[in-house]
Amino acid sequence: MMEVLQNPRFRAIWYVVNVVEVTRWMELLVTSVLVYSLTDRALMLGLVLAFENIPRPFFSPFTGIIADRFDRKKIWVISLAIKWAAGIALFVLLMFGYIAAWHVFCAMFLQGVSRALEDPARRTAVYDIVGERRVVNALSIDSISMTMGRMLGPFAGGFLVEHVGYYWPHYAGYVWAYAVVVALHSVAMLLAIRVRIPRVEREWRAEPIWNSLGDVVREAFNHRQLIGMLFITIMINAMAFPARQFVPAIGRDYLKVGETLVGILAASEALGQLVMAGILATIGTIRYHGRYFAAGAFTVMVTSTIFAWIPWYPATFALLVVSGIGLSCFGTMQSTITMRSSPPEMRGRMVGLMSLCIGIGTPPGVLIMGLLGDAIGIRWSITLNALVCIAISLPTLFLTPLITRPSPRAPNAPTTTRARAS
Repeated sequence: MMEVLQNPRFRAIWYVVNVVEVTRWMELLVTSVLVYSLTDRALMLGLVLAFENIPRPFFSPFTGIIADRFDRKKIWVISLAIKWAAGIALFVLLMFGYIAAWHVFCAMFLQGVSRALEDPARRTAVYDIVGERRVVNALSIDSISMTMGRMLGPFAGGFLVEHVGYYWPHYAGYVWAYAVVVALHSVAMLLAIRVRIPRVEREWRAEPIWNSLGDVVREAFNHRQLIGMLFITIMINAMAFPARQFVPAIGRDYLKVGETLVGILAASEALGQLVMAGILATIGTIRYHGRYFAAGAFTVMVTSTIFAWIPWYPATFALLVVSGIGLSCFGTMQSTITMRSSPPEMRGRMVGLMSLCIGIGTPPGVLIMGLLGDAIGIRWSITLNALVCIAISLPTLFLTPLITRPSPRAPNAPTTTRARAS
């Protein structure tokens, strides 16, 4: 881990990621609480997350190609500029008191476009910087940053909304929260401009974009372990992860707590993530990445079946911490398996395919969970979805070599490569 952190280029990216993740999770909590307070409907609460993920299935395959062919630093800065512009728009609407749920949905859609651009460019840049030998350590450190953001962001957002309501006639807490969001977006963009990301020039042939997408899908089907991982990724993002979006409803309606404690509850998984990410970052060599991935995925699924029914706030918090331990294994190994299974010239496209699998499950999953929540209650909706997720995902462990074989080694880089800082 220290070897990775001693790399100045990795540290520069890491600083930006810390700011970006705090801002992202703070913004998601604030917008979720805002929409639920405006509409009082589980479906509308779920749509906040749905609109953030709708761009993934449409844009991710193409942003992966962009990451393989163009300057990754410029792509990253553009993605951060989109976040900043969306944050400015919501801040102005809140200031003048004209905010509506559809404004939030539009802003979250832009955030999703930004994330679809950012993920392939940033993750493949990390791989180019640290290499195969330290990619798990680097991605674990990256996961620690996301986890710290998930811990600090919701708490800060909930605290500002509930307690900082001064000097403004309407939506005061939300106005101040979004003032902080915009400031953090600005800091992240300025830091990213100063980052030096290696630009690796690789040979690639000019071809129609659909042929390029077809190549990466065919490459994925050559790795049955990768296919197993992507299938579980779709299932868990459709039927288990959306439950976290309804924490504001669980906190307000069943646990009877205010926005600050809702924010802390939303951050609870991050504590478990932080512990496990720190452990993974210190491990020298892992051969069976799929076992860590599967253990993490099913930990998240199982905890999702019961957390909404616990009537005590501390016990709910503790169970979500356990879920966060699984989430850390799931997320770290998800990226590692993806990049180890792909040749260098299509690594960005493979990460784009992974992002597609994340995004394709979340919008319909959160929509179904929200509709069921309004019809039969959000507790039953969360539990039923998680049980179906377990039933569908479990056969994958036996039908693919996800847990029975070591992870494939990353293919050798092409001989004609040339790197320079940009």
